[in-house]
Amino acid sequence: MSNSSIILAVSVLLSVAALATAEESTTVIGPSNIYLYDGANALQAGNGEAGVRLTMQGLEHAQGFREEKTAHSNLCAGYVLTNQLELALPHCNWVLERDPKHWRTYNNRALVYMRLERFAEAEEDIRLGQELRPNSTKLKIVKGMYLDETQPVTPKVEADDRRSTIEEPGTKPNGDVGD
Repeated sequence: MSNSSIILAVSVLLSVAALATAEESTTVIGPSNIYLYDGANALQAGNGEAGVRLTMQGLEHAQGFREEKTAHSNLCAGYVLTNQLELALPHCNWVLERDPKHWRTYNNRALVYMRLERFAEAEEDIRLGQELRPNSTKLKIVKGMYLDETQPVTPKVEADDRRSTIEEPGTKPNGDVGD
């Protein structure tokens, strides 16, 4: 699986980080946790190291379950992006233990399992994610990546590239009999 495939898959799977708390007497404009917000933006831009660092800071300042869940979900994605798969798994598991309906985390964890070549577990996470969000384009992309890894397509047509690129069709190369 190429790094660009992983970056694409991870960038589209991040949890929404612009978390604003809504109270009757208070209006909050902008993100309530700037570290989570900036971390998510860094991850979406493909900067895994900065994204993980900022998200860790956001987790330290998390106020409530929603911000904690967002931080752990984004850390899962960030560690996939930085190819630190053993660090990604505990964050994915943290989210799913507390919210088994968080389809994005099933998607992220499927990526971890694929990179670790734990294909049966990846397939199960894709299935669970698709049960929760059957029309998700993101899950379809990850399922395609899974199928490419487990059931690669073998081309039935072979290109004959033995002909020189300077030859044009219908012309004889120099030195042929009959020149």
